[in-house]
Amino acid sequence: MKNHSIVSIIILAVCLLVLPAVATTDVHIVRYAPDGTTVLTETTVNYTWMETNLPVLGDGKTHYYHQGPTFNESDLWDPAEYQNVESRDYGAVKGTAVRALCDLVGGMGPDDTLRVKAEDGFYKNFSYATVYGDDPRKGTIGLAWYVGEDSVTGDPQGSGYVPEYYDGIRLIFFADASTNPWGRHVFGDNDMKETLPEDEWHLYSGKWPSTSGLSVKQVSNLEIYTHNSAAGKEKVPATQAPLGIAVVLAALAAVCALRR
Repeated sequence: MKNHSIVSIIILAVCLLVLPAVATTDVHIVRYAPDGTTVLTETTVNYTWMETNLPVLGDGKTHYYHQGPTFNESDLWDPAEYQNVESRDYGAVKGTAVRALCDLVGGMGPDDTLRVKAEDGFYKNFSYATVYGDDPRKGTIGLAWYVGEDSVTGDPQGSGYVPEYYDGIRLIFFADASTNPWGRHVFGDNDMKETLPEDEWHLYSGKWPSTSGLSVKQVSNLEIYTHNSAAGKEKVPATQAPLGIAVVLAALAAVCALRR
């Protein structure tokens, strides 16, 4: 009977691990006081409200790309954007500018930090200059809630509006097509180097530049920390899904117990 219970725990753990993430359909936007906990103002909007009331990024026909790690010591940043780009085709998305959403709660100041957080707790922090800057290589940072055509050369994203667009609501850099000869709208690794401060770069395994690591999926929260409060300065967690690690550890413990 004891062994049956342990096996049940293992099966449950495995099921939890393989459950697919669910697309988000609304975003909670909050602006905190310098103490990092006191709410100054907040609101929640869904994708239909965004499409109706705010300017739309993308046309549902143009594909937008990020870039993965090059794994190439001699061409780490790849200014020509020819390595590991097609695999990061994020589809023909439409979305809403993050700065327009921030403005709903009073916007950001020059010293503020924005945290873009996913449903599973994973997040990325961005400065005022990144959110409000207009460098075309970076493009406007948006939250995509629709994909008119799924990825052709990358992983499937779903199609249509969220939740059928199951990787949405997704953070996308709506970059221009100026830095590669193929006319692709790519936010490349070298674009990240040239347009974002170093503490906002995403480095896969701590070494390899990768803008795909900035494209947070299933975004649920935009959190503005005013005056770079301590909460806003926290480092990005090492894992995207803290619950997943707990489940893995539980499963390993159960396996060890079964062997005894």
